[in-house]
Amino acid sequence: MKVEYIHHSGCTVETEDYFLVFDYYKGDINLKNKNTIVFSSHSHKDHFNPEIFKWQEEQQDIKYVLSSDIEVEPGPNIYIMNPYESLQLDGVNIKSFASTDLGLSFLVEVEGKSIFFAADLNWWIWPEDSEEEKRQMEEAFKGEIEKIKGQEIYIAFFPVDQRLKENYSLGGKYVIDELKPKYFIPIHLWNKFNVTKYFAEEMKAYPTKVIEIYKNNQVIEIG
Repeated sequence: MKVEYIHHSGCTVETEDYFLVFDYYKGDINLKNKNTIVFSSHSHKDHFNPEIFKWQEEQQDIKYVLSSDIEVEPGPNIYIMNPYESLQLDGVNIKSFASTDLGLSFLVEVEGKSIFFAADLNWWIWPEDSEEEKRQMEEAFKGEIEKIKGQEIYIAFFPVDQRLKENYSLGGKYVIDELKPKYFIPIHLWNKFNVTKYFAEEMKAYPTKVIEIYKNNQVIEIG
């Protein structure tokens, strides 16, 4: 697999026959002449840009998998998903899960390997949160991860957001503990790449390989 970290939470995964795009909203991207599926997890502007539909001018058989909160009409190549649904496209198996913010997270099986794209599913504990808000968030996040447990995950894309300050690693560490992905790629970075270095250092004792992100359009060869 070849992964490219595009910008913020936008990433691509290229395999022998497929090209997957996750949560593109801006940055440099080069489409491939392969079976292409574009995923948009929710309507927030840092995860969805309607410009993605212009890519059909270049590649007519491109397919889109969108969360139901995105206001767009379904079409022959546009698929709308709610949480806890399944979809098969061109041999790619897609399962949707919920988020602790808006929209969906995705579990995608392609060429025998599973990719978990968390989008805005995270253990969002902000410094100003009340004890009750913290309790509710912990319950919601752990409950969602419990639904995903048991899946063998090859790559997990998951938020490591420095705005959470001392809580920046709570969700990522829990995912590594519970889901045990082979590779962990930080997203939702706001161009604060140093946070991935700190997280990789914090997780160095775990068997999961944490990929340090140091720039936009970083290419990562995996496997």
